[in-house]
Amino acid sequence: MMSTANEAAAPPVRARWRLRSGWASAVLLTPAYGWLTLAVFLPLCAMLFFSFLKSSPIPGRPLVYTIDNYLAFIKRPYLFDVAWTSIEIGLWTTGLCALIGLPAALALARATSGRSKHILFLLIILPFWTNGLVRVFSWTMVLREGGILDYALHWIFPAAPTFSLLYSFPAIIIGLVHAYLPYMILTCYLSASAIEDATIEAARSLGARMPVVFWKILLPLCLPGLISGSILIFVPVIGSFMEPRILGGRIGVTMGTVIEDQFTAAFNWPLGAALSFTMLAVVLLIFAASSRVLAGRVGTQ
Repeated sequence: MMSTANEAAAPPVRARWRLRSGWASAVLLTPAYGWLTLAVFLPLCAMLFFSFLKSSPIPGRPLVYTIDNYLAFIKRPYLFDVAWTSIEIGLWTTGLCALIGLPAALALARATSGRSKHILFLLIILPFWTNGLVRVFSWTMVLREGGILDYALHWIFPAAPTFSLLYSFPAIIIGLVHAYLPYMILTCYLSASAIEDATIEAARSLGARMPVVFWKILLPLCLPGLISGSILIFVPVIGSFMEPRILGGRIGVTMGTVIEDQFTAAFNWPLGAALSFTMLAVVLLIFAASSRVLAGRVGTQ
């Protein structure tokens, strides 16, 4: 009889516990979602409203709505070249970050320990602690004519011609790789640190050489971190404007600089907002495609 009574009382107790945990979760999540609403969703709604206006909102002027701003790529074909330049910069930056970051993450996860690992971690996240403008302008001192790189070249080869990378495509890539490389290293490190030593030892005991171990074991197991790092780098890089403007000069015209000019110089907020939402749609498509790839990788492991 006692067991029957306890079983009958269990569902109401379980229901009350679930209700309390649900309220507790709601209370804990309210500040975060409130901040997201104020800092993200409300500005996005305002920008979406601006994107359908024919001209920037000015007090006393009637609002005229249009969708012509979303047809800018059709009416202004040069934007296709600008968009391709942004994508090209994103691909180069992401690819170089992957080539540099994955080996660095593997070395950090498997070849270091103790104080040396802490020092390397500090050096990796150091770019996050420096101001973006200071970081970019410091590269101008290195890459310009008569700068540090030019001085070092003439110190080694006195007869060498003047060397300058400033205001060039490689200068933009160098600045962006310096800024976003830590994302790739940290995401790949999380995947590399989860690989057990026994897996690699088993492959080596079966006669696999290190290139085979890397290609067949390390790279597939690090692929989730590699994809995550690529997303974290490619998405903001295609919208960057500071590095292309400062390090690229006249050739550093990207979607980020065009959108910035619409808001700051041309005072054409509707066009800038429409271009921003067009880029946001591209970013969402990238996230959708990458999430399926990551889900497939997680499902096969």
